[in-house]
Amino acid sequence: MQYDVVIVGGGPAGLSAAIRLKQLAAQAGKDLSVCLVEKGSEVGAHILSGAVFEPRALNELIPDWKEKGAPLKTPVARDDVYFFLNSRRALRMPGVLVPKTMHNGGNYIISLGHLCRWLGSQAEALGVEIYPGFAAQEAIIEDGIVRGVVMGDKGVDRNGKPRDGYTPGLELRGKYTLLAEGSRGHIGKRLMEHYRLAEDVDPQHYAIGLKELWEIPAANFHPGLVMHGAGWPLDNANPGGSFLYHLEDHKVAVGLIVDLSYRNPYLSPFDEFQRFKHHPVIAQYLKGGRRLAYGARAITKGGLNSLPQMTFPGGMLIGCAAGTLNFAKIKGSHTAMKSGMLAAEAVASSLFAGGAGGDEPGSYLAAFRLSWLYDELYRSRNFGAALHRFGVLIGGAINFIEQNWFGGKFPWTFHDLQPDHLTLKPAAEMPKLEYPKPDGTLSFDKMSSVFLSSTHHEEDQPVHLKLADPAIPMARNLPLYDEPAQRYCPAGVYEVVREGGIPRFQINAQNCVHCKTCDIKDPAQNITWVAPEGGGGPHYANM
Repeated sequence: MQYDVVIVGGGPAGLSAAIRLKQLAAQAGKDLSVCLVEKGSEVGAHILSGAVFEPRALNELIPDWKEKGAPLKTPVARDDVYFFLNSRRALRMPGVLVPKTMHNGGNYIISLGHLCRWLGSQAEALGVEIYPGFAAQEAIIEDGIVRGVVMGDKGVDRNGKPRDGYTPGLELRGKYTLLAEGSRGHIGKRLMEHYRLAEDVDPQHYAIGLKELWEIPAANFHPGLVMHGAGWPLDNANPGGSFLYHLEDHKVAVGLIVDLSYRNPYLSPFDEFQRFKHHPVIAQYLKGGRRLAYGARAITKGGLNSLPQMTFPGGMLIGCAAGTLNFAKIKGSHTAMKSGMLAAEAVASSLFAGGAGGDEPGSYLAAFRLSWLYDELYRSRNFGAALHRFGVLIGGAINFIEQNWFGGKFPWTFHDLQPDHLTLKPAAEMPKLEYPKPDGTLSFDKMSSVFLSSTHHEEDQPVHLKLADPAIPMARNLPLYDEPAQRYCPAGVYEVVREGGIPRFQINAQNCVHCKTCDIKDPAQNITWVAPEGGGGPHYANM
């Protein structure tokens, strides 16, 4: 199937690109065929974010979004920032000591999944063809140019043989292909290697974000309250942060973000999250409530210093597939949307001028450099590196000075040059961490959590978690790091099973929530995540 533009991924970047393309075509009196494919069972099914949303890009893309019913219902009413000292105590930071990038006046607390569903409806109304439940597996590269993507086959058994209902994957060809796969997209990862797009930048950095949605008693509910935290249960060697957002209808989103630069192989992000909810500052809101949903997702957070070359022959990386999140704001949706809009404008300009595609849209880089997106990323370029190099207190003070006194424009740039998968220390050198058993009220086990993610995969399909060397988990990772995959995975996909005293590495692929953490954190870089059969994975209704 041939299109002018093929977009992979139905998140904020891909949908914004699709909408902008159709808007520009209508303004120019042209006809552009735009196709968007989404591996989730519907647009929004795989979307997970906090989320405090800055409407800047949405104001540009759809100025009358309020009249059109965009699901932005809860404006931020109050910002609280805490430093958690230990499991019982925390300090609330005065607003004057908080970096101004973390102030949220004018923003909204939203479900990003709901927003993407609404954006999907706007795109379809403009004539964008959206195909949910179809997983793009490979880029079509001909004569060094990306010409589209190949969709995965449907109805293939574990051994790769067709089953009843088998449907071969289509080729979706485009003059341009925009990859909006989100963090650690598997096609984008291959293209970065193929075209060497990340050779001259800092290593990309990631975190894993774990989130639950709760319904809480009216007495505990404060609509518009935004809480961010640093410190316990994490530390300078194992950094991260936390959040709790009050939405509407007595719903709150609570989460923990664990930097994947952590050092202790015994650390379990999932279990750290569960014990975090017992802190009195958090428990006061959750007690008496009911957990509704759970999910986890990798976050691309290296910022400007780690931003790869975003164009390649025949297309672009946009949104979190490139890494446009503004870490200083803890926000990536508005930046992803803007990157998609800039890409659409560059592609449309080329096509309207009679271009046949296949080139690297030349106007993109100049437009990016002149945009507020670049300005935001430039001003926040030191934020994450400062925290990693100097710790949360000194690094936080440096960030406060740069953001509040210098407007994000220190005359120097910090760099964080160690890739996340190389930060683990040998298990023999690190303290073994013991986690309390879940109480079933505030804390829960992995399997009951995965159930709340509505994750489903056809069990008799090829395993989508590929081991380059099946021997490495037991021969190398187990003796060196006590095989950290059994802990860094937030869904119980990886287990070390002992049969007759002999350890065996087991992959429960049907549990996978598509967070991509294994692809990022495995110390041997032995695990590659690829898309399973389209329509599988989590089904986040309102995350």
